Amino acid sequence: MTRTSAVSLIRSRTLSGVAEYAYAATAPAESRLIFLAGACPLDEHGGTVAVGDYAGQAAQAVANLRTALADAGASVEDVISTRVLVASARQEDLVAAWQVVRDSFGDHDVPSTLMGVTVLGYADQLVEIEAVAAVLDGPEPEGPACPPSA
Repeated sequence: MTRTSAVSLIRSRTLSGVAEYAYAATAPAESRLIFLAGACPLDEHGGTVAVGDYAGQAAQAVANLRTALADAGASVEDVISTRVLVASARQEDLVAAWQVVRDSFGDHDVPSTLMGVTVLGYADQLVEIEAVAAVLDGPEPEGPACPPSA
């Protein structure tokens, strides 16, 4: 199966250019949407990594997000929006996590929301990243529908 990204990023000419992301994104009706659970900073054993380190936890959450996307047949270039949750009331902590997430997306600067929250679900967890992706699945390879008869 071949896959083509369905995401088109939209940049506003009337809103501020200070934001490091597109203000909107679209995907055609025939695209397959992938709704990802929040990617958490957990290792393969379920332990929280980088305790006390916002950037370190953001990096692990991005790595886990990439894995979940790949398992669903997508990549970060297929992400249409993100929500980054940071357990802190300090803006500098939010920015530390955001910079890692932003850098991981490169030129694919999807619409995003960055939020400070009171607490997240795992012990010592500081960062979680939700995402939605959209892909266009190509046609299946052509071939006979059933084996040739003898």
